[in-house]
Order: sequence, then C-alpha cells, then structure tokens
Amino acid sequence: MPQDAKHQLLGRNRELETLDRLLREVREGRSRALVLRGEAGIGKSALLDHLAEQAASGRVGQLPPVRMQTVRTAGVEAESDFAYSALQHLCAPLLTHLDQLPQVQQDALRVAFGLSAGNAPEMLLVGVAVLGLFAEAATGAPLLCLVDDAQWLDLMSQRILAFVGRRLDAESVALVFAERVTDKQTEDGFSGLPALSIGGLGDAEARALLDAVLPGPVEARVRDRIVAETGGNPLALLELPRGLSAAELAFGFGGPGSAPLATRVEEGFRRRVEALPAETRTLLLVAAVEPVGDELLLWRALRLLEVGPDAAAPAQAAGLLNPGTPLRFRHPLVRSAVWHGADGATLLAVHAALAEATDADRDPDRRAWHRAHAALGPDEQVAADLERSADRALARGGRAAAASFLEQAAALSPDPSERARRALAAAQAYLKAGLPYRLPDLLAAAELGPLSPLQQADANRLRAKASAMTNSGLGAVQPLIDAARGLRDLDPAAARETCLAAFGAAIWAGRLDASGMRRAAEAARELPPSDDMGGVFLRALTAWSLEGPVAAFPLLEQALSTLTDDADLADMWPAANAAVELGDLQAWLSVTERAVGFARRTGAFSILSTALPYRAASLGYVGRLPEAWALLAEASATEEAAGAATSLVTTALLSAYRGRERSALDVIDAMERDGEQRGLGRLIGMAACSRAVLHNGLGNYPQAMESALRGMEYQDLVAYRWTCSELVEAASRADGAAAAAQARERLSDWSRAGTPWALGAHAVADALVGTADQAEDRYREAIAHFTDGGLDVFVARTRLLYGEWLRRQNRRAHAREELRAAHEACVTIGLEAFAERARRELLATGETVRKQTIGTPVLTPQEAQIARLVTAGHSNAEIGAQLFLSPRTVEWHLRKIFVKVGISSRRELDGALSAGER
Repeated sequence: MPQDAKHQLLGRNRELETLDRLLREVREGRSRALVLRGEAGIGKSALLDHLAEQAASGRVGQLPPVRMQTVRTAGVEAESDFAYSALQHLCAPLLTHLDQLPQVQQDALRVAFGLSAGNAPEMLLVGVAVLGLFAEAATGAPLLCLVDDAQWLDLMSQRILAFVGRRLDAESVALVFAERVTDKQTEDGFSGLPALSIGGLGDAEARALLDAVLPGPVEARVRDRIVAETGGNPLALLELPRGLSAAELAFGFGGPGSAPLATRVEEGFRRRVEALPAETRTLLLVAAVEPVGDELLLWRALRLLEVGPDAAAPAQAAGLLNPGTPLRFRHPLVRSAVWHGADGATLLAVHAALAEATDADRDPDRRAWHRAHAALGPDEQVAADLERSADRALARGGRAAAASFLEQAAALSPDPSERARRALAAAQAYLKAGLPYRLPDLLAAAELGPLSPLQQADANRLRAKASAMTNSGLGAVQPLIDAARGLRDLDPAAARETCLAAFGAAIWAGRLDASGMRRAAEAARELPPSDDMGGVFLRALTAWSLEGPVAAFPLLEQALSTLTDDADLADMWPAANAAVELGDLQAWLSVTERAVGFARRTGAFSILSTALPYRAASLGYVGRLPEAWALLAEASATEEAAGAATSLVTTALLSAYRGRERSALDVIDAMERDGEQRGLGRLIGMAACSRAVLHNGLGNYPQAMESALRGMEYQDLVAYRWTCSELVEAASRADGAAAAAQARERLSDWSRAGTPWALGAHAVADALVGTADQAEDRYREAIAHFTDGGLDVFVARTRLLYGEWLRRQNRRAHAREELRAAHEACVTIGLEAFAERARRELLATGETVRKQTIGTPVLTPQEAQIARLVTAGHSNAEIGAQLFLSPRTVEWHLRKIFVKVGISSRRELDGALSAGER
C-alpha cells in the first residue's frame, strides 16, 4: 500500500471493521454490495486498496487464510461516452467463465462488449448475465469487485452494476463502489444499495497526519486552524502544506468564501504540474486524455509528439505519478488538474496524436472521439465517423453512448441540414436511453437549421414525449395531442402512435384533466385509420371517449383479437386495459403471461417493469395472492433500475384485499399523495377504489360508500367499473339507495360486454338492490358467472353476501353452508378482513367457529416462487434468469426451502407445498 494510503487509514477503525465484516460474510458464502461515499481525497481509494490487500493475503481478522479473487476498475471522465467501458474492463478477467452461462446471456455479453455481432441486448439481460458471470467466477474462490470513481462510470456500466449490486445474495461476491459526492450532486445511481459515509479524520488523527508532512514546527493554534479548514480530509492535509513555509502556513489555506477543498487540492496539483518541464507536462496530458491504460498506444502518441520515456521522471519525483508505474496517476485529482490546466493548443495536439496512433480498424470509436476533440472547426468526415460510432454503440445496446456520439457529430457538421438531422437523431437516442432532460438543448439546436415539415413535426413529438417522461400525467396530454396532429399528413403511423401515447397520458391524468380523453379522441378521429393493433385500439378508445363504453366493447374485442405477435406486447397497456374494461379475466391473464414471458426471454426491461404489476393484479383476482405478492417483490428490482413506480396501484389494491387496515391505508394514502403531487388523477381514483374495497372487507360501509362515491366522480377507464361494484355493496348497507341504484345502472351497461366478470357484477348488483324475490337467483347466477370466469375472489365475496342475505331471511342452515364456504375460501386466498367478516356472520348463525389467523406462509414470497418454478420443471439457471438471481442463489434458497418443508429432494417438493404456495 502506498505511504499516503497508510496515512489515510489513520483513525479509520469504524470503516475497517465494516470492510472486514464484509469480507468475512463473503468468505462464508454470502454476497455483499457497499457504496463508500465521501468528498475527493477523503480516503475512499485507500479503503479500496485495503480491501484488495486483505483479499490478496487471504487473511481477515483471526480467520484462517482463504484465497480470494479481485477484479478492479475505475470510472474515468473521458470514458463516460463509451458504453460498457468500465463494465467490460471489470469483467475482462472473468470472461473465461462465459461459456458456463445460458446461451442467451452469453450472446448478450458478447454483443454488449463488441466481441460478436447480434441483436442489441436489453440492459436487464446484460445485468442478469453479469450477475451470472460473477457467480460462476466465484465458484472457485470468493470474488471481490472494486469500482473506484463510480461517479464517472458510463451510464450503462453504472446502471448494470447497480442492478447487480441489488440482486447479489448467496454467490460469495463483494461489489464495492467508491463514489465522490459533491454539493451539486442531484442524482444517485446507486440508491437502494448499502452505503458507508466516509468523513474526515478526527482531530487527533488529523493533527498526527499533519505533523508528518509539516515543513517545521508551527503553533498549536495554527495547526488547529489547518485541521479545521481541511475538515480532516487526508489528501488535503497531505497536499496543501506542500511547498509552503511555516510562516506562510500561519495564515492557513484560505478564508471564508474560498474555493471548495477539492478545488484547492486540485489547484495545488496544477501548480506542481506547471513547474515541470514542457515534455513532462505533455506526457502527463497524454496519460490524462488516454484513459484506457494502453501503454503501447500512449508511447506511440508520445513519439509523434517527440516526447521520450525520460520525461516521466520529473513527474514521479514531484509525487504526481506512482513510483514503478510511470503512467499511473497518484490520485484522480492529479489527472483532473493535468487535463483542466492544459492550454488549448497542446490539448488539440495531444488528441490529434492519439487519433493518429489509434488503429482505425481495431478501435474506430476512440479514434473518432480523439479526432472530434482535435478538430479546429466543423469537419464532415469526423462527423460522419462519429455517426458510424453511434451506429456501433446502438448495435451493442448503448443508447446513451450513441446519443453522445451523435451530439458531437451534430456540433461538427458543417452543413446546417446535416447538423439538424444529427441533433434530432441524438435527441431520439437520449429519449430511448431514458434521459429526457438532455432533449431541450438538442431540439433547440436542431430547430436553428433548416428542418423539413416532417422533421419539425418529429421534433415536436420528441419534445412532447420527453415532457411526458418527466411529467407523465396532467402536463403531458396536450403536447402529445398537438404533436400527433402535426404528424397527421406527414407520417400517419407516427401520428397514430403519438395519439395512442396521448390517450395513455390522459388515462393517467384522469380527473385532473377531465377533458383529456375527449381531446385525444377528437385528434384521433382526424387521423387516417389503420387495421393494425395500434389503429384498432385507437378507434376503440375514441369510441369509449366520445360515444360511451358500450359503443367501444366490440372494438375492444377486435383489438384484443389482433394481438397475435409477441412484439405487439412492447406497448401492452392498451391490451391489458381493454381486457379489464371488457371484464375478460382470461384475456387479461393471457396478455400479461405472454408479456412477462416475452420480456424475460428477450431481457426487455421496459416491458417487464410494466408487465409484472399488471400480471400480479390479474393473479390477485384469480385468488393467487401469494404469487401476486411474489411478482410485486420481483417488480421492485426492475422499478429500482427503471426509476419508476409502476406497481403502486397493484400494491394498494392487493393491500386493500388483504385487509390489514393500518398498513393498507398507509399504502393507499401514499398513492393518493403521489397522484396529487405528480398530476396523476388515476392514482387518486384507484386510491378511492382501494379504500372502498378495504372498508367493505372490514364492514365499515359508510366509509366504503364515501370512498366509492369519490371514486365515481370521474369515469376512469377500468377503475370506474370496479368502484361501481364496491359502491353497490357499500350503499346497500349504508342507507344509500339512490347511490346503489345509480351504480347498478352502470353495471347493467357493463353486462352488455357479455363476459363472466361483467355479468357476475351486474347479477350481484341486482341481488343487492333489486326485489327480494329475485335476490336468490341473482346470487346463484353471479356465483356461476364468477366461477366460469375463474374469479375466485368474487366467488368468495359473493358467497359471503349470499350467506349474509340468507341469514337475514332466517334460513340459518343454508346460510351456514354459504358462509362456511366463503370463510374457507377467504382464509385460503388471504382475504383477511373478508374472512373475519364471514366468521362474524357464522357466529351470528349460532355456529361456533374459531378465529383463524392467516399467518405468515412457511415460505417467503420469493421462496414460494422458486418452489413453483422447480415443480414446473425449470432448472436453477432458468429460474435465476426469470427472477434476476444467480443459479447459486437459487440453489441456496432451494436448500432453505427443503429445510423449511422437511424434504431432501426436488422430486418431493410439489407434495410438500401448501395450497397457497402452489
């Protein structure tokens, strides 16, 4: 360990204990991820060095030595434009294990790393492949992965490594990041990972470190002032006194309002660089600008600049390069000081030399990048090279990198038309990369050049879509409508796709933009029709908005029938909403099953983050609540990586059905607040519906009626039907005859869809609100319809209502039969509040029934899901790919499952599972 690093470990007992514990746990078979956060120079790199030393020695505390593998990379500012740059460097020593991964994961990594051609892989698939690669590499010895300067990772490396860190479990892998934090930092790409904040040294340790580097004795008050000014930052304590006399130090390092500490340290390095010979400064600049670590390339460039190897010696003597490694900077701030302190002419010359020294066939992208930075002005040849680099980045799945190349290409395009075209392409790539905040400046630049009418319309569409990504509800509807109208005569297919997006935004805006659906429908009617899936959905939503839901039922059925190709599931929300609006649970189950399967096979992250919550909701109505909760747990991993919260609605609804009042209300209240803050009226409507479900289960009928009435103030697609059913039940018990009758009328309209769900809901409404002589027949009909539709939740609820009605008719024996069936079904499914309501009714019939607590299942949701997949015949690798776990973690969970259910083999598993877990 370098001497400076040893100094920086003074007073780090707390941090060292944490790191030693991490290594112990990894040696014992667990996996751990950790983010070390602190300002520049605080000692993060020294702590990573300590981890590497411990791993190399194999010793942790008093434990016997065990060999550990270490791989290491670092983010470099100059490399942040290159997709997978840091990730590929980290994984390179592990690629000997690549053949042990499933073929689809092998292909994804090979394409992402540019080792072979193929379809651009989705980020999620690459993430699962990296997770598997780490796990396979750790089978021989525990694996330590160290990532320094994580704030400078390229976007794809950052997202994938953060995803892997969240999914590590039982692979014997440690993934440790060191991330510099600044006052300007607004985003945290590693949220959700355990973090350790690294602060300054304590006073005693800081004074000891300062004494080691002071040029002579200074007064205690001066020493205390220096310690206070540096905040105990080890690098500042080591570097800032350098070159200053004791007299100069008497005034400290600066007064109030002086530059930030890291800036002052960097300035100190810059002064030392400026004092070096010109050839040495050039050598340092070449090393700073060429971050790959290819010394042969670097020396070729230096020869072109007429700089020899001897130029490194003064930099080593000045403490700017590590001894023995002539081209490795002592600290990242040295690289930054060299780069930012260089004069423009020298920097251009260095980039030109590196471009000439880079093999155009072996590394065309870095050659293009250096040529771009060496350009004195617009250059079409360089711009064209950058555009080809963007194409290669897209072929590897690096959308953000492609966008960056295109942005540079636009800036270097001499022709205004080409500049505008490339700026639009860059904006499109940034949008697909999930970086909408990058679009405004690019679109403004594009609009400075001559744009064709189609290009201008496309710019408007991109601006509207970027707005929708940052403000998905209230503010997104009209810009999308306007963009669709602008494309009507220029690109009808794009106009229809944009108009469908406007409908989606209007659905989410809900009551907060009450005319949004109508305005989108009026725009859709102006567009040329199409018989493809999107076109039919567009007509169906237009009819729903302008003519009423009944008029839309045939078109919704037709739209579902056009959903034949799995690729159509890329935008699955219209299909899922169509199925639920019709009350066709089987279609809903089919669409969501296909969408989840397609997303898992292809690694289509964007589809999966939406499909999992939709799938969970559909399973909830079937009565498969444990499986639904397991899917929601799985969805949390995709949501963390997507930065979205698509499962909030399903979580609130299932919490209401489970019936634990306090926890359910917490989730529902949070969803409502989120809707109000983000302009998402649909969340407000679903909050009202969920409260009505919860209070009906608890028997709080006046509160259920109040919630349902609020929900029906606006006709939300899908949610309105559900809320009508809740209102009929609540109002019929809370002296709300008029409200119940109105809801019954709406459900009568719904029954014209002819599906079991719609017919059953109407039959229940008739039984609750209609005449007494028809009630029994309608209850029986409802139970039959719900049974035919596979709606086990509503079968149980209707049996409960029927049993309650029978008891009021003094038909106690018959009532007991229905209530007993309802109680058993609610307990089995997990409808705790409805089960308690059925128990109370049974007691009222005179039957003795113990209160059944629906306890925690033997298996956790994740364990139950793994068990189901095992019984379905899937291998550990296949299960891991589906659940974003490594096969070793699947095996670890499987061993725990065997112990819990008392078996010893996979063959025995199906018989050992409870009904709920199956």
